[in-house]
Amino acid sequence: MKVLVTGATGFVGGAVARALSRAGTDVRVMARSDSDFHNLDGASVERVPGDLRDPSSLRAALRGCRQLYHVAAHYALWAKDPSIFYEINVTGTRNLLEAARSLDLERTVYCSTIGAIGLPPGGGVGTEETPVSLDQMAGHYKRSKYLAEQEVLKMARDGFPVVIVNPSAPVGEGDVKPTPTGQVIVDFMKGRMPAYIETGMNIVDVDDVAAGHLLAMHKGRIGERYILGNANLMLHEVFEVLSRLTGVRAPTIKLPRLAILPLAYANEWIAHLTGQPPRIPLEGVKMAKYKMHYDCSKAIRELGLPQTPPEVALGKAVRWFRSHGYA
Repeated sequence: MKVLVTGATGFVGGAVARALSRAGTDVRVMARSDSDFHNLDGASVERVPGDLRDPSSLRAALRGCRQLYHVAAHYALWAKDPSIFYEINVTGTRNLLEAARSLDLERTVYCSTIGAIGLPPGGGVGTEETPVSLDQMAGHYKRSKYLAEQEVLKMARDGFPVVIVNPSAPVGEGDVKPTPTGQVIVDFMKGRMPAYIETGMNIVDVDDVAAGHLLAMHKGRIGERYILGNANLMLHEVFEVLSRLTGVRAPTIKLPRLAILPLAYANEWIAHLTGQPPRIPLEGVKMAKYKMHYDCSKAIRELGLPQTPPEVALGKAVRWFRSHGYA
């Protein structure tokens, strides 16, 4: 049986495509013609061109496939033209899933984000059932992914066979861009982090996230969301682990978030003038106020989601970044 994976040249999508290939699945990956395929070196996959903004290319890419893993997204904390988040993450998702429905695919797994899951207003961990609204989404990436998830949920209610997975903060091998979380690791390894803003995150091995996608395809309930995560940590705890792994001293200066906000706004303004991403992303500073801690027990219980220790996952990331010349 042939399956299509979108976003396979990226971090999570690449891990999904490699996991499917190792499992002996007939994998087709769709990407734009100018994409870098190095993240798929050694994986047995068929490559086809396609663009989420071009519906005809999506139908061609899906033809002959029975299952779809939609992992592609525009993932960034900043863009000079924010409309790209909505063109790719919302309209592109709708285009792809409508093409899948027209071709009567057996099942789809849609990769959303932990950012679309709510957090209790009084503190505590979020679950798939925690209420959330668009007003609570900080930044264009989260807003676009929330809106895309609403499109997917509506299609599920209308009978489209789709399961949603919400990865937390994946780390590990193959973070080619790198992602915002991966960039924190790289900056730490380079000694570029003399101070930090405390925040909370849920760390998960990207290979566990990939396994979660495959498990969701075979075990997930249609129309359900599953948080693919592992350990709830504070940022200083992540730095302590990285310090043990790298020998780089962890920063000890904790900066107040409100003191950094004016610098982030100024950095954002300069970025719009230069077209270069801000060194202090405004959305990242805004998100730091939220302790992004979640309960992952539903995916563990219903899917059998693996739980690689965060120290192991961070160690894999450190080794991969070193071996590929990032730090």
